[in-house]
Amino acid sequence: MKQRIVVMGVAGCGKSTIGIELARFLSLPFLEGDHFHPKANVEWMAQGRPLNDDMRRPWLDRIAEQIKAAPDGGIVVSCSALKRSYRDRLRTAGDVVFIHIAVPRDVLVQRMTGRDHFMPVSLLDSQLETLEPLAPDEKGVVIDGELPITRMIERVVAVLPMSSASIE
Repeated sequence: MKQRIVVMGVAGCGKSTIGIELARFLSLPFLEGDHFHPKANVEWMAQGRPLNDDMRRPWLDRIAEQIKAAPDGGIVVSCSALKRSYRDRLRTAGDVVFIHIAVPRDVLVQRMTGRDHFMPVSLLDSQLETLEPLAPDEKGVVIDGELPITRMIERVVAVLPMSSASIE
């Protein structure tokens, strides 16, 4: 069975960049989780206001539906998945592996500054405060988001049960 992988972390950590490359390497489809936010959520965040749990639920449910419907069961999705409860909601789609991309705050600010995205830098601290690290009983791994992309992919692939590939 192919892997269901969620690349998680706060804004600016590189979820989409890593997710796209990981999906390409594993020959799996990639899904940008931000595309599943209701318009009201995007507008809310663009105004510098953090989402609450009630606002996140429909978004997480949409992503879970996409994971569950993935062809051959394999998919890579970018999604902040900041709290255990959010990850539990995504796990309703089946067995999911979480790849947490960890990056220091100063690097996140630098990455977010000037990028064309609805999420303003002003919401970063809210996300960092909300972030709950993966618990020991959660299937996943924390990856240093400052490593070169190929090294990050190698580390992810090394922990996936189905894969023994390496990157040249």
